[in-house]
Amino acid sequence: MKNTKKPSSRLFAVILAGGRGERFWPIGRASRPKQFVDLFGGKPLIRHAVDRLRGLVPPSRILVVTSRDLVDATREALPQLPPDQILGEPVGRDTAAACALASAWVAWRGRPGDTLCILTADHLIADTAEFRRVLADASAVCAARDVMGLIGINPTRPATGYGYVELGSPFSAAGLPKGFRRVARFVEKPNLGTAATYVASGRFVWNSGMFVWRAETFAAALRKFRPALAQAVECEIAPCFGTPALDGALDRVYPALEKISVDYAIMEKAPNLVAVRGDFGWDDVGAWPSAGAHLPHDSSGNAVRGLVEALAAKDNVFVNTQSGHVLAAMGVEGIVAIHTPDATLVCSRDAADGLKALVRSLSRRPDTAFSVG
Repeated sequence: MKNTKKPSSRLFAVILAGGRGERFWPIGRASRPKQFVDLFGGKPLIRHAVDRLRGLVPPSRILVVTSRDLVDATREALPQLPPDQILGEPVGRDTAAACALASAWVAWRGRPGDTLCILTADHLIADTAEFRRVLADASAVCAARDVMGLIGINPTRPATGYGYVELGSPFSAAGLPKGFRRVARFVEKPNLGTAATYVASGRFVWNSGMFVWRAETFAAALRKFRPALAQAVECEIAPCFGTPALDGALDRVYPALEKISVDYAIMEKAPNLVAVRGDFGWDDVGAWPSAGAHLPHDSSGNAVRGLVEALAAKDNVFVNTQSGHVLAAMGVEGIVAIHTPDATLVCSRDAADGLKALVRSLSRRPDTAFSVG
């Protein structure tokens, strides 16, 4: 008797790994951006991103989308992935193009009904078992229903540097995981008072930038809301997957693509978006002060990595990557001091969020350009 049972959906993982290293200068560089920083747990952040999927998504179903000039470094950092599962964009066109490219690749490599999760290469997650459970639940919901899923982070403070998502009515169905809600609206980085109101209400989560959907569900949304992008990826790039013509197609098509985030292009418009709360110790380690929270601390609250001597100093971040060289500090509070063999950064903790401006200023100086790239 012929078996007519529909094969179960499989989960693919797509890791977005762009970035130019500006927020973690001088350790992060244009040629070795944040995802290659190995200050946490003895391995780079991009390796953490792949390793935490173990037991849920095998290497054969993991795709990394990065900049073309970072493909070799990414392959070196992730030897467990087949080389053709690291795609290099010739130019950056923000996350809508990257998600469109990745979803088309999953549609080509997978089978109808498979789901994919969009993840980032440069975040830290403390509870990997809970993270995998949330991903599995979101995959089950998106496989069974014509919805796209967003993983929201329970806010721990009224942060003004994150986007917020307001949760609406419950979304549930028999046999599917619980805890999902319709998305009511997106809110871009609010001021402190508004953020405090959001947190107190219990209706809002931080937008982590992590999504789950079926490739065909996302393709339908892309055709509806960004038809030019859908046409370019589906008709000009996707037919070249698995062939030597892929790089040429990317070179020809990518520069003309609209530069826009997937949030603005699709998610904020989609009526079939649902969200689930993620409570697994997420941190986007967006700047040196937040990175310091994950480093060893001395008795005065200083985050310390490397050869450091601190006297009468408290609540600082000290990182020294040069062996045989001591970073010494005395009588300072609330600063960031990062030393590498060719560059040293000193700034207040409050100013660290604006590091991009300093790096861009340095890049315009020919005498210091070596220390930026």
